[in-house]
Amino acid sequence: MKKQEVIQRWYQYALLMRLNRPIGIYLLLWPTLWGVWFAAQGDPDPLVLFVFILGVVLMRSAGCVINDYADRKIDPHVQRTRERPIASGKVNPQEALKLFAGLVIAAFLLVLLMNPLTIYLSFGAVLLAALYPFMKRYTYLPQVVLGAAFAWAIPMAYAAQTGSVAQGAWLLYFITVLWTTAYDTMYGMVDRDDDLKIGVKSTAILFGEADRLIIGIMQLAVIIGLFMMGNQMDMGALYYMGVTVAAGLSAYQQYLIRERDRDGCFQAFLNNHWLGMAVFIGILADYWLRI
Repeated sequence: MKKQEVIQRWYQYALLMRLNRPIGIYLLLWPTLWGVWFAAQGDPDPLVLFVFILGVVLMRSAGCVINDYADRKIDPHVQRTRERPIASGKVNPQEALKLFAGLVIAAFLLVLLMNPLTIYLSFGAVLLAALYPFMKRYTYLPQVVLGAAFAWAIPMAYAAQTGSVAQGAWLLYFITVLWTTAYDTMYGMVDRDDDLKIGVKSTAILFGEADRLIIGIMQLAVIIGLFMMGNQMDMGALYYMGVTVAAGLSAYQQYLIRERDRDGCFQAFLNNHWLGMAVFIGILADYWLRI
């Protein structure tokens, strides 16, 4: 194979892993960092931090690959996804499976640097990541499964940092499941018309005309949960300022989806990157002030 062909092949793999669209990395990274910082009470082990940041990149990439493999017969019929590498025929399904396996193995080798409990919990992460793409065929709640997959890094972070999974980890876990379900429903609203035509299920379809209301309820529950987490962890004013900014961004997202148009819903989805960052900056600043 010529050098140019090799470069083009790896370029297609990068597109398949969505490395050109890092929003998914950010949305997985922020709650992971919440968990690492809370578990470490502001002083994370450098090795744990390294493993989890790199693990986020690898597992998000693996999730994108297996998602496109699962949707290889659906994506050609959806306006937003028809040019993806598998859908367009630029990467064949067997290549995709090999790439998925390689990414998961690399992530597992990283986890082997952690303690036995973290290694044990990592099997749940792989199961959820592999399960999620197929859920849209069987349930209207695939976004909840995605939330469970994204949030699984939190109990893993607690296990890696402390050797156990504290009660607060599960509160943060459910906060993240709700947050992910809310923003991925916004994402689902972008594809709702296409999904209805081809029979794909989503919370955006399930909620129907109540979508904005139910998303709003989940957003409110997330903010309340973050305040509860702050109280449980004895956080200070800077943390609550971060959560207040997150509440303001949630309100802005409601404004963006008010007409349910594709562009507005997609912008609301993207805006959750800033929400996650705002909460993390609040956590970081609050612990930094204590030094």
